[in-house]
Amino acid sequence: MNMPNPAKPRLALIAGPTASGKSALAIELAEEVGGTVINADASQVYRDLRVLSARPSPADEARVPHRLFGYVDGVEACSAARWAADAAAEVRRVHAAGGVPVLAGGTGLYLRTLLDGIAPVPEIDAAVRAAVRAMPVAEAHATLSREDPEAAARLNARDTTRVARALEVVRSTGRTLAAWQADRSGGIGHMFDVRGLVLLPDRETLMARCDARLAEMFAMGGVEEVAALLARADIPADAPVRRAIGVPEIVAMLSGERSRDDALTAAQLATRRYAKRQYTWFRNQLPTEWQCCAAPNLQLYFSKSG
Repeated sequence: MNMPNPAKPRLALIAGPTASGKSALAIELAEEVGGTVINADASQVYRDLRVLSARPSPADEARVPHRLFGYVDGVEACSAARWAADAAAEVRRVHAAGGVPVLAGGTGLYLRTLLDGIAPVPEIDAAVRAAVRAMPVAEAHATLSREDPEAAARLNARDTTRVARALEVVRSTGRTLAAWQADRSGGIGHMFDVRGLVLLPDRETLMARCDARLAEMFAMGGVEEVAALLARADIPADAPVRRAIGVPEIVAMLSGERSRDDALTAAQLATRRYAKRQYTWFRNQLPTEWQCCAAPNLQLYFSKSG
């Protein structure tokens, strides 16, 4: 394990899959160290999705300062690059005020972009993108196996988005996505003493939490939240906020295509699948110096990070 580096300003990080307990732990940590919690979850950036994104409650937000929660209007698309720039600015503001920034979230792409930088992939040719995105995922993966076999071996053959991305990059640029990612720039991780703690509960417990939380969301305002979203004529149907887990399922319910029970079951399944992907990402991408635990444990954080 890398030892803490007191010569660099501290950057705390609490990460993990959805429903793992990271938000509560981040608040506890911020209370202990005089910190500010900075959101690192792609859904929690949207103002329109407090309930369905499981944003901290107003009472939680009153305990310690929170930043980048609900700060993007649903009509906008928040990219990893935009969030990383905003998060880097918040990290610097917190340090300038004498506090400790505490990143909290489960969006691996956001965290990696902030800490490691962004790959300078050129704009993808529109014709190439259209052709790739029109392929069935099985065909796209088979094609990727020929054109970028390392990516094909690394990716889940059913992961439509990532398979298409890898294929369109190699076809449009003549260079693999991994090669572009090796040239990442703009990351801030090297400037700070990053002390990460990742929550990885046992899978059965995590899946049960996901199901229970979705049921609570449906009962405690999630349906009304989506109804309000649909009432906004300025938000297009393909906006990222409309694709957040729970939104498509509730949209189908409100349109009469699904019953409430069917919509809840579908949303729970989508959440479990997302949690499994996050779990796999953190287990496989975890930096060696970050700590991992099955349950929230501040004692582990302090005993390991100094």
